Amino acid sequence: MSDAALRDLATRAGVAPQWKDVAGTTHDVSPETLRALLAMLGLSCGSESELAESLRRLHESTGSVSAPNLITARLKEPIILPAFANELQRARLIFEDGSRQDVKLEEGPDGRTLSTGIECAGYHLLETDHGVVTLAVAPPRCFAIEDVAPGERIFGLAAQVYGLRRSGDCGIGDLGGVRALALSAARGAADALALSPLHALFSAMPERFGPYSPSSRLFLNPLHADPAMIFGAERVRAAADEAGLQREMAELEAFDLVDWPRAARIKLALLRTLFKSFEGVELAGHESAGLAADFRDFVAEGGELLAGHARFEALHAARLAANPKARSWRDWPSGWRDPESAEVADFVDSHSGEIEFHYFLQWLAQRSLAVTQGTCKNAGMRIGLVSDLAIGMDGAGSHAWSRQRDILVGASVGAPPDYYNANGQDWGLTAFSPHALVSGGFAPFLATLRAVLRHAGGVRIDHAMGLMRLWLIPEGASPTQGAYISYPVEDLFRLTALESWRHRAIIIGEDLGTLPQGFRERLAAQAIAGMQVLRFERDEHGFFRSPDLWRRSAVAMTVTHDLAPTAGWWRGHDIDVRASLPPSSSAFVPAETLEAERRARATDRHFLWGALCHAGAASGEQPGPDAPESVVDGAVRFTAATPCGLALLPLEDALGEVEQPNLPGTVEEHPNWRRRHPGEASTLLDAPAAVARLEMMRKRCT
Repeated sequence: MSDAALRDLATRAGVAPQWKDVAGTTHDVSPETLRALLAMLGLSCGSESELAESLRRLHESTGSVSAPNLITARLKEPIILPAFANELQRARLIFEDGSRQDVKLEEGPDGRTLSTGIECAGYHLLETDHGVVTLAVAPPRCFAIEDVAPGERIFGLAAQVYGLRRSGDCGIGDLGGVRALALSAARGAADALALSPLHALFSAMPERFGPYSPSSRLFLNPLHADPAMIFGAERVRAAADEAGLQREMAELEAFDLVDWPRAARIKLALLRTLFKSFEGVELAGHESAGLAADFRDFVAEGGELLAGHARFEALHAARLAANPKARSWRDWPSGWRDPESAEVADFVDSHSGEIEFHYFLQWLAQRSLAVTQGTCKNAGMRIGLVSDLAIGMDGAGSHAWSRQRDILVGASVGAPPDYYNANGQDWGLTAFSPHALVSGGFAPFLATLRAVLRHAGGVRIDHAMGLMRLWLIPEGASPTQGAYISYPVEDLFRLTALESWRHRAIIIGEDLGTLPQGFRERLAAQAIAGMQVLRFERDEHGFFRSPDLWRRSAVAMTVTHDLAPTAGWWRGHDIDVRASLPPSSSAFVPAETLEAERRARATDRHFLWGALCHAGAASGEQPGPDAPESVVDGAVRFTAATPCGLALLPLEDALGEVEQPNLPGTVEEHPNWRRRHPGEASTLLDAPAAVARLEMMRKRCT
């Protein structure tokens, strides 16, 4: 077959046959990569006949006379209908409230059009002779920070959940710690608390604890549940005593680093003891019928999505017990790889108690999160919790197994080569199939968005460019051998806006790094707040931009979880850490470049101190590397002075800490996602330096 025909099919299917690097150089995607990615989209092209058949099917799908499941539109704007409506003259609208309206379909340049538009946002139905289609009619933009606090500048904190401490947390920070921190932050006038991802990981493999590599984004990590919120502290203590866990709990809670495997074992043992008590009391109908009814309602409302996740968790544990090397569902026996198989049904029948335990875990986690957000709002926070949505999910996990039609099995999300990663990046995550999104009425995307907004006042979308395109790498290929796959960005923008207003939740889009031209402006037009981080706000000469040049529509931050806190950066501690890594680590600083990095840091210190002083955020002589306190104060004042509607202060900078939560380019050679803050979450912000820095932030509100 000709390369031209292959590239034509790829272009029509949304797989870009070329890409531009950060220097503007155009690169051709290899035919092997195009064929692999097209096959994942259901468009085989291993021969001339397969390619011709794929072109035919693609053409049929775009010009189908069948009604699609869902069409997106904007409020009060004309709605252009797909080809299925070409011969139709009239239709009937059925609004969400049940009211009905007969409408005339007019002929427009792009097909049949509902020219009057629709006056009310929501999910309405269009009834035609060819079937019923959902019309998702969105407001012109998302619910925004400006809608929360018109004309004001507000602030919040950002925290890594696992790093918070409270007595009884089994050595892993949980929502009890979040709740305690939120109450303290609210007393300091904070309106938001942004959290690290709470997505479900792998209960049977607690050593896989990276929060941005979830098993499923539809469900929560039960290790972050606080059962005392539901059952009371006394009953939880009694369960710990019954299981003989108190000594080991106290030991784990004293550690500076989370021991994920051991802490998970203890926390799950505690929760399993509580589940047995719950079975014997509430579910047996002896008392507290309210909790039993709530649990049963939760399971019923969770439907097949919850059932699929619970089944995966039970199957995964059983398979690992039989074969510790079977870490992915793709390594399971063929019958278990199909969630609808007879073998899986037999397992479910014979392990109903274990599956109900996983329902219980999700119920505890969801109810803990709901209580925590309620606490935030009752304490006066106008936003409350801001959840974090990872860019994808682990291809070995729950979502990939239970919803195989949703995803691109055999592809991994990453990034092409750039200045910082000459070999590109492979993040080890899978992503939604854009074709499956459209054909499935965007159900996977909507379920994911609703999951992270259910008990939150906002969400941060990691790698927001994923709404438009993703760099996908075929299995077994290097990151340099990927290609960009396009997503239906306008549809996703509209659905995000609609869900944002329905939940009255702000949307933050992580837009750091190199993006397609105009993408930040498109985010701003949707009222999706971008991010501005002090460390990155520099001009072409290396000077830090004045705070008054920052965008009103963005969220201001001193640092992110992937950067050294301000104190650690000023000390050069991050350079020392990287120099101490094994040479095999991609984050390692070799001896021949170490001094150059230190000299560059000295220059950067000079630039930063000058910018802080020029902005009135600091004064006097530049402090030495071992005296970062006034620099941290200055960085906080600087970001507080920006016009950004929301400023988020990472807890590491509020406390003046040195170590960063995550060091990109490392896995086991650095304690990523393990560091715990000193002291209880309820008293962290009582430290004099933290009190002063929160006051600096509070002043931006006046």
